[in-house]
Amino acid sequence: MVNTPLYSVKQLSMTYNGRTVLSLDALELYAGEFVSIVGPNGAGKSTLLGVLAGLREGYHGQCLYRGEEISRWPRRRLARDVSHVPQGLRVDFPFTVEQVVLMGRTPYCDGMFEAPEDWAIAEAAMLQTDVLSIRKRDFRSLSSGEQQRVVLASALAQKPRVLLLDEPTSFLDVKHQVSIQRLLAQLAHQGLLVVVATHDLNLAMAYSDRIVVLSEGRLVATGPPQEALAPETIRRVFEVDAEIERAPCGRMWIHYAH
Repeated sequence: MVNTPLYSVKQLSMTYNGRTVLSLDALELYAGEFVSIVGPNGAGKSTLLGVLAGLREGYHGQCLYRGEEISRWPRRRLARDVSHVPQGLRVDFPFTVEQVVLMGRTPYCDGMFEAPEDWAIAEAAMLQTDVLSIRKRDFRSLSSGEQQRVVLASALAQKPRVLLLDEPTSFLDVKHQVSIQRLLAQLAHQGLLVVVATHDLNLAMAYSDRIVVLSEGRLVATGPPQEALAPETIRRVFEVDAEIERAPCGRMWIHYAH
């Protein structure tokens, strides 16, 4: 059986103010993958996520989702399939945690009130992200890390085929960094496509099935973590010397030179 990609990108480019910020010849993404996109600031990670989410207009080239150009997908239909979690989402109104999570059910709601199924799905998502105990709190009163987990719960409540996350662990303590990475890996292995933009090369190395390395909007490397993040690639893209060793737990780990 041929494994058909969920996304097929060809000759994709975007330009801001006359400057090319993304220029990819080809990239395919498949269901059941946990893919980390890494690169320095300005490498094009967030721009690529925005295109994949159908949120960026004005790109050139091809970005097919399930065989159809992403820009042609009806918004409500796409929202049932693709969930995008930006970095640093702001909520200016006094919504509780569970209300924010229930917003993830919006693509499925035909009326003003949620069905019992929506509440059950939202509760399961809050349990997965360890925010069930704060469900009645005002979202604005939470720490950045707590807010990040609530927004992820809202994304999970969409029951998507694709999760696109921009720096999902950037504000989290170590416990929740590890638990969220494990959850994302588990979701991928259950059949979701999980795509994460991150600066943390070691988390990417430890949990990803595949890593995509970008630099100045271009694809530098893609493949299994140890291949994509070879020391020479790290040196060329991030301008630091590094060695890769196997930790006692069996995972590969990057050590940076002093």
